[in-house]
Amino acid sequence: MRLLVVENMDGTPLGLVDERARSRGAAITHLQAFAGEPVPASLSGHDGLIILGGAQSALADDRFAHLPQVAQLIRASAAADKPVLGICLGSQLIVRALGGRNILGRPLEFGYHPVSPTHYAAADPVFRGLKAPTPMFHWHEDTVELPESAVHLATSDQTRVQGFRIGRAVYGFQFHVEATEDIVREWSAQFAAEIAERVGQWQVETEIARHAVAARQVGAGLIDCWLDHFA
Repeated sequence: MRLLVVENMDGTPLGLVDERARSRGAAITHLQAFAGEPVPASLSGHDGLIILGGAQSALADDRFAHLPQVAQLIRASAAADKPVLGICLGSQLIVRALGGRNILGRPLEFGYHPVSPTHYAAADPVFRGLKAPTPMFHWHEDTVELPESAVHLATSDQTRVQGFRIGRAVYGFQFHVEATEDIVREWSAQFAAEIAERVGQWQVETEIARHAVAARQVGAGLIDCWLDHFA
C-alpha cells in the first residue's frame, strides 16, 4: 500500500500508524502542506490518504491557505473510493469536505480519557477493534456534526463524535490514535507552558504509566483493522 500523509502542522509525527503500516511493507510519502508543499488534486500514484492533526481549526483558510486544497483532495479520494484516514484536525477536515458541520471553540479535551464504541462499532470492519471504553489521548477543542451519510462509531463523555465512517473507505478519528508514549512526552515538553496555563498540573509520566499500554494496544488494533480492510 502506498500512503500519502498530509501534515497540517510541524511536529505531528505519524507515530503508531507509521509503525503498523511499515511493518506491513507500506510505502509512506509525507507532504508538508503547512510549509507550502503543493497538495495534489487527486491520489494519483497512491492507494490511500492520511490527514494528520494541527492546532488550527478546519475552517482557518485565512491563515492556512492549504486547507481548501486538502478538503478537495479528500473529496476526490472519497469519490475514487480510496481509503482515507483523518486524525483530530484531519477528521474535522473530512467532515468539512463531505457535507457535515464544523463546531469551533468548545471546551478543551486534553489528556487520556475513555473512548467508547457506539452500537454500530461491532459491525464495522475498523472500529470492531474498540470493544470497550479505553483511555486514548486527546487534544482538541473543535468538534463536528456528521453528515447524514456518516456512521457514528465512537464517543467520549465530553465529545459525542470520536470516530466515524463515511461510505466504505473514509474514516475519522477525533482522538489521537497515533500518539505513542514518546509523542505524548514530546508534545508535553514542547507545549509545557500552554498546558500549564490551560490544563494546570499535568503529570505526564504518571498519566503514561496509567494509560499508555491500553491506549497503544487498542490503537494498534484499530490501525491494523484499517490496514486489513484496505490491504
